[in-house]
Amino acid sequence: MAQGKPVERPLSPFMLGQYYRLQMTSVSSILTRITGNALIVSAFLVVWWLVAAASGPDYFEPVNAFMTSWFGDLIFALSVLGVWYHYLAGLRHFLWDAGHGLQIETAEKLGWVCVIGSVVLTVITLIIV
Repeated sequence: MAQGKPVERPLSPFMLGQYYRLQMTSVSSILTRITGNALIVSAFLVVWWLVAAASGPDYFEPVNAFMTSWFGDLIFALSVLGVWYHYLAGLRHFLWDAGHGLQIETAEKLGWVCVIGSVVLTVITLIIV
């Protein structure tokens, strides 16, 4: 069996910097996973709020104080951002499943559309609501 030349570069893409350039498709995949998990946490917070409302005023008041505080508003604003990003990323995957936008340049542009579009749609949503 022939002996191959040893590889002088890392084989893992987690070696960011001189060996690996972070790509928009990688970033958008990571953001899709993060927003999906964050939306699960947001859903649990909404359920907690509703259960507190059904449990009575003694339990509802502290939960409502937390949910309507600046921190609760921040959580729900970020949840809106997560919903929009996850929605746009889902549309992008729908296009990919149909065989469209699979070229590298198009895939990167669609990643930027998801990021920028979700921010714009979040701002519009927060202005309307």
